Amino acid sequence: QVQLIESRGGLVQAGGSLRLSCVASGRSFSLNAMAWFRQAPGKEREFVARISWTGGSTDYTDSVMGRFTISRDRVKNTVYLQMNNLKPEDTAVYYCAGARAYYGSSGFEYDYWGQGTQVTVSS
Repeated sequence: QVQLIESRGGLVQAGGSLRLSCVASGRSFSLNAMAWFRQAPGKEREFVARISWTGGSTDYTDSVMGRFTISRDRVKNTVYLQMNNLKPEDTAVYYCAGARAYYGSSGFEYDYWGQGTQVTVSS
């Protein structure tokens, strides 16, 4: 089993920055990929970014390309999401997720989930 603990999100003004972190404990060596998803009120959960745990390759949804950066520190078993130039439409609960076998953008491919952290961007 792998446990994922996310850092606290926060309230930030539009154009500001915020960094989320997610620490993996337990059998973190079994992870193949980690990702961030988000869910805004009244909307379905959506993929934000993913990273290969071993190779470090990354992928992003179009709406955050060029603004968000996902990275990982394998020594610290931590994945980060650096969010710059935040927009009100980025307001959501952000979830960290880990996958044992896949490197995908569907939530169904992820086996482990964090508790979620609220990010609110004011206009």
